[in-house]
Amino acid sequence: MTIAETDSAEFGEESIWFKLTPLLKDPKNPMGILMQTAERYGPVIPVSMASQRVVLISEPQFFKHVLVSKADNYVKYFDGLEPIFGKSMITNDGALWQKIRMPQQPAFHPDVFAEYIPYFNEAIRSKMRNWAELAKTGEAVEMVEQTWTLAADMICKALFDRDMPFNPHVVFRYVKTYTDVMNHKSIRDKKQAGDVSGYTEASPAEAVEAWTSVPPAVIASDPREEREKTLLKMIQAAVDDPEVPEFDQQQAIDELKQYLWAGTETTALTLAWALYLVSKHPEAAERIRHEGEDVCGDREPNAADYSSLTYTRAVIQETMRLYPPVWSLIRTAAGPDVIDGKEIKAGDRIVLFGYGAHHNPKFWDAPEEFSPERWMGDAAKKRVKYSYIPFGAGKRSCIGGAMSQVENTLALSLLLRRFRPEYIGPEPAPINATVTLTPRGGLHFRIHELS
Repeated sequence: MTIAETDSAEFGEESIWFKLTPLLKDPKNPMGILMQTAERYGPVIPVSMASQRVVLISEPQFFKHVLVSKADNYVKYFDGLEPIFGKSMITNDGALWQKIRMPQQPAFHPDVFAEYIPYFNEAIRSKMRNWAELAKTGEAVEMVEQTWTLAADMICKALFDRDMPFNPHVVFRYVKTYTDVMNHKSIRDKKQAGDVSGYTEASPAEAVEAWTSVPPAVIASDPREEREKTLLKMIQAAVDDPEVPEFDQQQAIDELKQYLWAGTETTALTLAWALYLVSKHPEAAERIRHEGEDVCGDREPNAADYSSLTYTRAVIQETMRLYPPVWSLIRTAAGPDVIDGKEIKAGDRIVLFGYGAHHNPKFWDAPEEFSPERWMGDAAKKRVKYSYIPFGAGKRSCIGGAMSQVENTLALSLLLRRFRPEYIGPEPAPINATVTLTPRGGLHFRIHELS
């Protein structure tokens, strides 16, 4: 795909991401207008925005309606993201989606996570070596970039049996350039005003073109151990299976795209926000350290230890409640429907405002407070179903959601046992709501090694 083709494919104002930007302009809290709108007008709000009818939904019972009860009437919406995900599972729906997902599903069964944990730990050790050097120099770092490179390394080692055959810092910049929809809009506005300084409008498209070389490089690189039970082997077996003709070599490349981009980014954002939260709450960091020492002693955690890292897991869950990487799920109505007495028309864009439910006092006590304890013991049983949807819900929920929690729990436990990451940015950290919930301007830290 050329730059010109990419530009016409995803940068038009028809994208729902562009249509939502007027509601997300508050630099301190871009979620504020959406939350105020939901509080004032109710949990189901049809709005006409630039020739497109958008329905904002913000409460659990209606999430269930769209994602579970009538899931077949609400198909995935990924306009603008096809250039980076191709025809992968993340952009497909219906019978084809099922045929593509089925060969990959065994790689994400909880029973196989034990096989991945040594490779997760190896990637974390590599990051710890890097942090030890950063602690010596006192250099400030941007934490999302740090956690993105870690997540990419974990994915490559565990799922693909590969060392990263690319510079993860460069690939991170591709991701950041493309997914910052507000940046795209500012580029377009500057060009219309005759200002061509700084970024050119081609910059996001150039990032996509550079990105397309990454998955083939992973496939072509040498295996680390020639392991038989890897996701990459499962994908390659599907390519060779004559009974799945849809799964050709291009499909294999596209499947890697979703894991190297979407899976890596959401894992990285959760871990970065978790490190931000525990930097603000040092008592939580200390509790994580003590828990890791009590459970593992001087060794690294294994599969049996994961379930015992109760508080650390709760911190990850609480982080995804406060800062869900996917702050909204978007679907397109395939046919007419009625939700909460509101007429839904075919073609309507349905915005499931997960962030709003995560922060709603109807469903959470003191929702703006960081309280990992709400995920532990009897407190966890009080949660309203579908009030927490960081990975979606129903049959199309994120295939890698459970694995992501394992990755982040192990990383948080190991990193905090050796380091004290100190957040040095503005308080509170401003958020930027585009396709994902990112920190506006990044999360800047200094790394201190514990004695």
